[in-house]
Amino acid sequence: MPPHAPRDLGHFREHDKFPKNAKTELNNSTQRHNLNYATTQIRLKRQGVVNELDDWQALREAGSTIKRDTLARLPELLEQFEENVTKRGGHVHWARDAKEASQIVTDLIKQTGETDVVKIKSMATQEIALNDVLEANGIHARETDLAELIVQLGDDFPSHIVVPAIHRNRAEIRDIFTANMPGAPADLTSEPADLAEASRTFLREQFMKAKVAISGCNFGIAETGSVSIVESEGNGRMCLTLPETLITVMGIEKILPKYEDLGVFMQLLPRSSTGERMNPYTSIWSGVTENDGPQDFHIVLVDNGRTAALSNEIGREALKCIRCSACLNVCPVYERAGGHAYGSVYPGPIGAILTPQLAGMDSADDVTASLPYASSLCGRCDEVCPVKIPITDVLLEMRHQKVENHRPLVEGAMFATIAQVWGHSTLWDKAVRMVALGRVLGGFNGVINKMPPPVSAWTNYRDVAVPPKKSFRQWFASDEAQQLLANARAEGIPSHKEEQN
Repeated sequence: MPPHAPRDLGHFREHDKFPKNAKTELNNSTQRHNLNYATTQIRLKRQGVVNELDDWQALREAGSTIKRDTLARLPELLEQFEENVTKRGGHVHWARDAKEASQIVTDLIKQTGETDVVKIKSMATQEIALNDVLEANGIHARETDLAELIVQLGDDFPSHIVVPAIHRNRAEIRDIFTANMPGAPADLTSEPADLAEASRTFLREQFMKAKVAISGCNFGIAETGSVSIVESEGNGRMCLTLPETLITVMGIEKILPKYEDLGVFMQLLPRSSTGERMNPYTSIWSGVTENDGPQDFHIVLVDNGRTAALSNEIGREALKCIRCSACLNVCPVYERAGGHAYGSVYPGPIGAILTPQLAGMDSADDVTASLPYASSLCGRCDEVCPVKIPITDVLLEMRHQKVENHRPLVEGAMFATIAQVWGHSTLWDKAVRMVALGRVLGGFNGVINKMPPPVSAWTNYRDVAVPPKKSFRQWFASDEAQQLLANARAEGIPSHKEEQN
């Protein structure tokens, strides 16, 4: 991936590489237990509601087609969206990166004179590190989504796209509430109903006094200038209706051409994200309506690397993502390593292909450059993605781009030598014969436990099978192999030449 021009990237390069993060997170037994239970339950629910639809694959194809069409016509659709938002009394702002987007939101809030705002769960605002920027400017943004509130009060970082606090259990949440939530009962229990009631009481006060709200956006409709939010709790609805000023932060890829397109995604998203036929709350608004809801509406359209991602024919498929998290819930790597291991606001398989494109892989040692390797390429993510993103194909493309643009010195020389051997049949035959020498390194258990550098980097963590006495070519030239082949042909198995004819 070619380096991007220097810019403020937000929450992308604040952590260590995936291998180091994963090694730490794998030792978190509580998190592994929580993730295993939660992702298993979500998978089962999702499969149940998907099986109810005879046209599920047709819906996936429709969603994929709509998103591809959108990305092909993105400039004209965004201009149409801006025109229709403006017609309805809204204000549209354009931001090239995280710094510009955060500054626009900060200035808009300062114009109101407010220092406390409420906020709906939003991946885009997490991406641009908006809360941190606001805090530095004397503005406190209170998260109102229950999971995001847990993360915020615990001074934590989200670990899942839909369920940011999935790594926490009830006892940990109770401790966070009693320690950091103003007004939390001293005798608060870890029962879900008690925790929900404590958060409801606290948040209701925040809603009633807030004059400014910040939201993300699930979908924007170019045809009407409408904006849509889907949620499960209703806290977002409170933010969208009570405050006087509403500021929505929207990634430019969230646009849809027509209002009728929303019907496709309203079937795909709930089933894929939470295993529901329909999400409990869907809010759609278009600009400003007199005496109804916020009277000052602003929408900030954020690029932050998305245009760069569009230039890659394979990589741009990641921009079809509707943030459902279905790929996280089936990924064996995510389930064991957890979301924090990815070091980005976008964890899991989608994060492994989206973050390197939005942030760029500026060097071989860049933290983003390790993400395309955070996968076993099992393909489960491809099967469940509601908009048919070929995640494994993009992972391979990202790996190719990383090596193409930032070839490691030692590994590059090694693989160049291997390529020469593979391209020369005589050399390859001699090399294969020499592999049998590796038998002297083998133990009595049939594996090689330790090999010299640089291969020791592999055997430090994995066993290597002891090589056979002969290569396949050597064995195939033996009398034993030829006799077996003759017997097979005598029994009616055709030769290679006979198959060709």
